[in-house]
Amino acid sequence: MDSSASTLILTAPSLSLKANIRDKKESLLFDTFLLEKQPNFPTQFLWPHEDLAFACQDELKDPPIDLSGYFKHDQESIGFMAKQIRQACLKHGFFHVVNHGVDGHLIRATYEHMDAFFKLPLSKKLDVKRKEGRFCGYSGAHADRYSTNLPWKETFSFEYKHANAPGCDVANYIYSVLGKDFAEAGLVYQKYCEAMENLSLIILELLAISIGLEGYHYRDFFEDGNSIMRGNNYPPCKEAGLTFGTGPHSDPNSITILHQDQVGGLEIFADNKWQTVRPRPDAFVVNIGDTFMALCNGRYKSCLHRAVVNKERARRSLVFFVNPKEDKIVRPPKDLMPRDEPRQYPDFTCSDLREFTQNHYRADTTTLQNFVHWLHSNHKHHL
Repeated sequence: MDSSASTLILTAPSLSLKANIRDKKESLLFDTFLLEKQPNFPTQFLWPHEDLAFACQDELKDPPIDLSGYFKHDQESIGFMAKQIRQACLKHGFFHVVNHGVDGHLIRATYEHMDAFFKLPLSKKLDVKRKEGRFCGYSGAHADRYSTNLPWKETFSFEYKHANAPGCDVANYIYSVLGKDFAEAGLVYQKYCEAMENLSLIILELLAISIGLEGYHYRDFFEDGNSIMRGNNYPPCKEAGLTFGTGPHSDPNSITILHQDQVGGLEIFADNKWQTVRPRPDAFVVNIGDTFMALCNGRYKSCLHRAVVNKERARRSLVFFVNPKEDKIVRPPKDLMPRDEPRQYPDFTCSDLREFTQNHYRADTTTLQNFVHWLHSNHKHHL
């Protein structure tokens, strides 16, 4: 892809507020068996040619970050990891971690229980449909929220509050919405979220070191955070070249920790072209989101990425979206800011950003910039 093509993607006009957000009419049901029997591919799933035209032909070759030295308290290894993270986050905001300490049996069990949920009849999944303005529950192609450029996927999401905050126990939530048949699933999800919390704190410590802060800085800031766990299921699609599993966007949250199965489909934008991320069963994908970009005053890039679908095989992924507590003020630390350095973004809270992305705007490649405009126009920014 040449530089003009990359500019087209990165500076394409952003969606206006409320654009593509569905009105109160009945939404499309994501039943792939029926959708693929239609004589023509459903127009709701068609994506713009300028997004689809740039096919991915290269594979990202960045070496993974080996965390084994962290667990041995090897300061030289920790310094090297921080250097690797800095290079990746200055460049494209994405890296792999291996030897992360998360039990492979737990990862496989989490996939198995997510599979069991997605194999339920559609009517059963719709019993736990995500409510308007909320993250938790089932969503089929986000058709309850949007009317065009729908992703060819279904999701199941739930909240996880760090530090075992009362009233948000994952196992109890799963039992309450899915019943006793999913009691074991709830326990597995709980353990997986706890493992992701531990891994996120390690990554946040290394991020702090990489950017020149004390290792505890971001750990302390996120220790009572509100994170979201999500299972993604991307069914096969005969017209895979006409749609996306997830369109080009950067994540609004702070950091994202993802495990993808062996089918593949994740692509990131690096070196002015789309590059595929080869699945590794022993690795987690980590990417920087918009909130962390604000926390470091734009030093690190929010990763631009997308997911393609497969014509013949279903693809699955497990995603943990890390965020601080909703009412904490997002601002770069004083130790990071020379006196003459201007602020790139105003103060805000995660609840502000959540309101924006859930009720006013569809996350894309320019979410943070449009969020800042919205803050100013609504006088919501903190002084």
